[in-house]
Amino acid sequence: MEFETALCRLRPYREADRSAILELANDGEVGRKLTDRFPHPYTDDDASEWLALCASEGESTRNFAVEVDGQYAGGIGLELREGIRVGSAEIGCWLGRRFWGRGVATAAARALVGYCFDTFNLDRLEATVFGWNPASARVLEKAGFQLEGRLRRAVLKDGERTDLLVYGLLITDNW
Repeated sequence: MEFETALCRLRPYREADRSAILELANDGEVGRKLTDRFPHPYTDDDASEWLALCASEGESTRNFAVEVDGQYAGGIGLELREGIRVGSAEIGCWLGRRFWGRGVATAAARALVGYCFDTFNLDRLEATVFGWNPASARVLEKAGFQLEGRLRRAVLKDGERTDLLVYGLLITDNW
C-alpha cells in the first residue's frame, strides 16, 4: 500500500531505510518532540526492532515510511485502540529536521486519515502534542483535527513539565 501526495509518498518500510532512519532519528531535537516510546539515542538495535515490527504487519499496514524526493524523511502511523476504545486509533508522525516546515507532515497526515477510516473501520482518530510544540499542533489542525482539550502540566519530557494537547477527528467531521 502506497500513497502519493504533491509533497511526499507514504510507503511500506524496507531494510534499505535503515541508515536514513538512524541518521534522522538520532537527532535530539527530533526525539524531544516525541514521546519516550521513541528512543534517544536511537541505535541500530532500535532500527532492527522497528523494521521487524513493520515487516510483520502484512496487509494491514499501520506504519509508513515518509519519502520526499526519493529520500527517506521520517515516519507516520497509527495505533489501534482496544476494549472500550475500539473504533478509534492514535496517529503519530515524525520527520527528520531537514524536512520540517515544508508541509510534508500535513500532507502525510491528510493521506493517512482517509486510509485509516477506510481500512480499519474507525469512527475516531486522535493525536497528542506537547504544549510547547505549536508546529505539530498546526499540522493536526491543517489535517482537520480539532483541539479537544489541554491536560495542564500532564507530562514530563526531558525534565520539563508541560501541557499535553489532545486533538481528535471523527469520520463525520469535514476532513
